[in-house]
Amino acid sequence: MRHHDNGYSRLIAWLKIALPLAALGILSTLFLVAEQRGSRSELPYSDVDIERFLREQRIGNPNYAGLTADGSAITLSADSALPGAPSGAVRTSELIGVLETPDGGRIDLSSSSGRIDPESDSARLGGGVVLRSSTGYRITAEAFTAALGRTHLRSEGPVRASGPAGTLEAGGMELAPSGARYVLSFTDGVRLVYRPASLEETDP
Repeated sequence: MRHHDNGYSRLIAWLKIALPLAALGILSTLFLVAEQRGSRSELPYSDVDIERFLREQRIGNPNYAGLTADGSAITLSADSALPGAPSGAVRTSELIGVLETPDGGRIDLSSSSGRIDPESDSARLGGGVVLRSSTGYRITAEAFTAALGRTHLRSEGPVRASGPAGTLEAGGMELAPSGARYVLSFTDGVRLVYRPASLEETDP
C-alpha cells in the first residue's frame, strides 16, 4: 500500500511539472505560427518598396527654400524627386512653388513635373503650369523657368491669363525687377479682351 502511495505521489509531482511545460510549449507554438503568418503577408510589400527605393533613389516630399540676391523668398516642394542628369539636376513630380518679392507681391505656381538644376541655379516647371499672382491674375502656360539666385520668372511659349482687366493671350510672360518694384509683363503679340469691373457688376 505504501508503495502504491509513493508511485501515485510521484505521478502527481511529475504532472505538476509536465503539464505547465506542455502548456507553455503549446502557447509558444501558437505565437510562432501567428508571427510567421503575419510576416508572410507583409514581407513582399516591404521588399518591393525597399528594392524600388534602392533602384530609383526616390526622395519623398522634398522641399527647397532660399533667398535671392535681391531679397525675394523662394520655396519649392514636390511629391517626390529623382536624380536627373550628371550635372546634379533633380527631376520632380507635382512641383509647387511660391515666390514672395520684397515689395509684398506673391506668385504661386503649380505643375505636374519639374526640374531643379543647381548648376544653372534655376528651376523649370513643366507639364502644364498654373500661376496665380497676388494682383489677381491666373496665368497658364506649358512651362515656366525660374531663377533661384535672382528674381526672374519667364514662360516658355504662349500664355493665357485672366484677371481684373479681363482676359488676355500673349506669346510670352516675364516677371523681373524694375527699380524698386517687380513687374509682371506680357510680350510677343498681346491680345487683351478688356472687361471692366463695373460691367461685370451690371451683368444679369
